Amino acid sequence: MIQITELEKYYATEEVQTIALNKLSFDIKEGEFVAIMGPSGCGKSTLLNILGLLDDPDGGSFIFNDIDVTDFNERKRANLRKHNIGFIFQSFNLIDELTVFENVELPLIYTGVKAAERKKRVDIVLEKMQIMHRRNHFPQQLSGGQQQRVAVARAVINEPKLILADEPTGNLDSSNGNEVMQMLTELNDQGTTIIMVTHSEHDAKYGHRIIRMLDGKKVTENILV
Repeated sequence: MIQITELEKYYATEEVQTIALNKLSFDIKEGEFVAIMGPSGCGKSTLLNILGLLDDPDGGSFIFNDIDVTDFNERKRANLRKHNIGFIFQSFNLIDELTVFENVELPLIYTGVKAAERKKRVDIVLEKMQIMHRRNHFPQQLSGGQQQRVAVARAVINEPKLILADEPTGNLDSSNGNEVMQMLTELNDQGTTIIMVTHSEHDAKYGHRIIRMLDGKKVTENILV
């Protein structure tokens, strides 16, 4: 599904150039659950932004589903992203002014799904995530665990091939964190490819393998299953 080769990303100021990704290479197969670990500043979030087509690399190549997306412009990246990729963030990134239903519905509006079909699909996902009883509440009326359930529902509503999770349990207690990891495992069991950035050794062990990064490079790789 994903092939990155010699991937490079730089951030420059007038005084200094920082290397975020330093000739990074690895492949991810469809249906895998991969955890990416490493200290703060090692390039994990930069990598996730490039894999999510939110940013472009300064060097190397990135192939997604047999398509070379390295030099895609923003319009092409956005079109590929909204049909293929779901995001789950540590800070949930829900819109406070929208209800639970409206937050989950938003990706369907972006992809042009009609209202009746949107309602049907959102209701199904809210039931699956056990958050239907909160459909008319606003994010600030929910617990952290409930907000992350809504975020997961929004991420999967378009049935993406790939889910990118950035510290998905970082703001949760252990009980809610374990629930989120179980949800990700179930999604993966259903065929969704998952790439998760995490500092948690416990969460990383839910994956099939762990890629560890340091200074923008892959330093080790451990296969778990």
